[in-house]
Amino acid sequence: MSHLVALIYAFIGIGIIIVVGTFGYHFMEGWTYLEGFYMTVITITTIGFKEVRDLSDTGRLFTLAIIFSGIGMVAYAFVTGTRMIIEGELKQILMRRRHMKAIEKIKDHFIICGYGRMGSFICHQLNTRGIPFVVVENRTEQQDRVLEDGFFLSPGDATEESTLLHAGIQRARGLVSVVQTDADNVYVVLTARELNPGIEIIARAGEESAEKKLLRAGATRVISPYRIGGMRLVMGIIKPAVMSFLEVAMDQREFDIELEEVQVAENSEYSGKKLVDTDIRRELNLIIIAVKKQDGRMVFNPGPDTVIEDNDTLIAMGDKTSMDILEKKAVTNTA
Repeated sequence: MSHLVALIYAFIGIGIIIVVGTFGYHFMEGWTYLEGFYMTVITITTIGFKEVRDLSDTGRLFTLAIIFSGIGMVAYAFVTGTRMIIEGELKQILMRRRHMKAIEKIKDHFIICGYGRMGSFICHQLNTRGIPFVVVENRTEQQDRVLEDGFFLSPGDATEESTLLHAGIQRARGLVSVVQTDADNVYVVLTARELNPGIEIIARAGEESAEKKLLRAGATRVISPYRIGGMRLVMGIIKPAVMSFLEVAMDQREFDIELEEVQVAENSEYSGKKLVDTDIRRELNLIIIAVKKQDGRMVFNPGPDTVIEDNDTLIAMGDKTSMDILEKKAVTNTA
């Protein structure tokens, strides 16, 4: 039986004793209900100022029964409640220590600053895809949510260097800043860029004017949820079929299909080959939507004669199993 259930039963027992005591004094001693209630409460709480009135022998025996049953029940409720508080706090302390030790060993992870609606959504999506991450949050109620959801927590203010260092920013693959205000996001980006000049930083901008400030502060990319949301609404109105396709491609929960980017390592199996000469379409049944060249050029809908070069990034679409094979072959050096 859990502590919470035991505590509920204890309070029910106390309530029953109070009702029995109130009616007992009324019928045995002729007291009013208020006097019976008052006498019962001061008895089971061991306050015991004095009897409301003189008691008969029957009333004294009844009072002894109230004392033994009531004090025992109150003590049980007190002990159970105290254990709940102490064990709950101790459990959180131990959990946070385990998280901090685990974070010390984690690498190539993402740091998610802020666990509001957007931060929570991002974390659940990364968790679904098996991508490691650490959450940085300074609000107590949100920290509890992170722990309840089973994610790694690095408590503290994301604008402070020590907090980001504890989150492993120097070993991190990227950082996402979705804290409450644009000003805080700018400070987070500045701090993160200073601690790790090569890290990928994605920041949310609430206001249009904040986008330039975030980019100047060092953000790799700035996302405006309102602009994206507005564009999705427009696409849903004027191009519903396109919107449906994009939703299928982005949401892997309903369909076993993924839209991924895979970087081609030097001297990999695909390096220097034409698309038509690889197994990407023929055997893996994957669609190459675009190829991003090392200089930043984007080749959309590449033809069969398109040559895959070292450090190209393939934007591919298909089932997860084939995508895993593509990624393995693309990053394996065959030299």
